[in-house]
Amino acid sequence: MASGPLAEDIRRRLGDLSPAERKVARVLLSGYPSAGFETIAVLAERAAVSAPTVIRFVNRLGYRGFPDFQAALRAELDERNASPLTLYPSTAPAAHSMAELGVGVGRETCEAITRTFAELPPHDLERAVALLSDRKRRVTLVGGRFTHLLAQYLGLHLMQLRDDVRFLPDRDVERTAVLTALTRRDVLVVFDFRQYEPDKTALARLVQEAGGKVVLFTDRWLSPATVHAEVVLPNQVAASSPYDSLVPTLATVEAVVSCVVAAMGEDAHDRMERGERTARAMGLY
Repeated sequence: MASGPLAEDIRRRLGDLSPAERKVARVLLSGYPSAGFETIAVLAERAAVSAPTVIRFVNRLGYRGFPDFQAALRAELDERNASPLTLYPSTAPAAHSMAELGVGVGRETCEAITRTFAELPPHDLERAVALLSDRKRRVTLVGGRFTHLLAQYLGLHLMQLRDDVRFLPDRDVERTAVLTALTRRDVLVVFDFRQYEPDKTALARLVQEAGGKVVLFTDRWLSPATVHAEVVLPNQVAASSPYDSLVPTLATVEAVVSCVVAAMGEDAHDRMERGERTARAMGLY
């Protein structure tokens, strides 16, 4: 049985499926997660396959049958939709000294970072670096309630390395202008974690429809924006706290920055040098 999110497991197994089973997989991924709650007959009809093919597909994923598959999907949705308030009873720290609690959090965070990098898809990381280091592309970044801090952190680094980097404006008129002008050369970097924000999926869809590319930083349960993303970088965020940890994502961001620096080489160095001269001339540094 899959140990990670079902959508991630399905995508990983696409190459091992039969052509008919692959049709079922694509229908599930295109309408994830709601498509997984259709009846076998409806899912088979939408995929243009037989009902036994749907059964074989879920068996191949490691489930005893379709009800078992749907039960796993329900459990995953409970995790995906968790909020700090709903997590509080199960994650509130037990009575320990502050020193013990701090050491435990540190150990847990290190393990989460290790798992994140162990499960980071190499192809997606390479593709993210290729898109972000391509000077012909225009990069726009946007985050959520808390993750806007990570979007700013990544964006400020990219601004030192290359031109044509911006944050998605907050004001409606400016945001509309930016989105109306989207083209094939645009790359949207989105940070979207559980308690997913519907506008992030809408933004990703707009970019995809304009022919641009979406680089998505998300959690192990996968944002709904995943279906519109060229690159998906999942991170381990669960913590023994009502609040998810963004430290593994920060580590992923720093890895991406390091790789972009390496990919851009002298171009990045020259851009940084020009930036330093400009800042000194303006008395900013």
